[in-house]
Amino acid sequence: MRLYQLAILVTMPGPIRSVTPQQTATLRAVVDTIVPADEYPSGTEAGVLDYLDGQFGGDLAGSRACYGAGLDAVDAEAGETYGTRFDLLDPVQREALLRALESGDTRTPWPFDAAVFVSTVVGHVMEGFYGDPGNGGNRDAVSWRMIGFEVGE
Repeated sequence: MRLYQLAILVTMPGPIRSVTPQQTATLRAVVDTIVPADEYPSGTEAGVLDYLDGQFGGDLAGSRACYGAGLDAVDAEAGETYGTRFDLLDPVQREALLRALESGDTRTPWPFDAAVFVSTVVGHVMEGFYGDPGNGGNRDAVSWRMIGFEVGE
């Protein structure tokens, strides 16, 4: 089952379409855990949040509330496991928590399958990081340069 198949269609206000400021902070931390900065920019530095914001207004419009609920659940898991929100965890704790969720190891109730949520978010982050910069992510074609992909002029 993919995230977009989950039937929650509520709109929530926030700095990114339909997610709250705290959900945005959690999403930022998730994105940068999936694509951390090294000699290349992190996922957020490469525009993945811009890509997702655009998608929440388009193809992912029906998944906005699912994202919000999933991000709230990630925070609840962080609170139960480490006593604080996901965005306040150190990178090692963030990665460990996402790996646990990816394997379906949860400590709190989830509105849907945690492993499906993490897998879906990873896929969307990869789209935003490696996709065509014209779609809002992959700022300055950074990931294309990283993998040696050159677009002819």
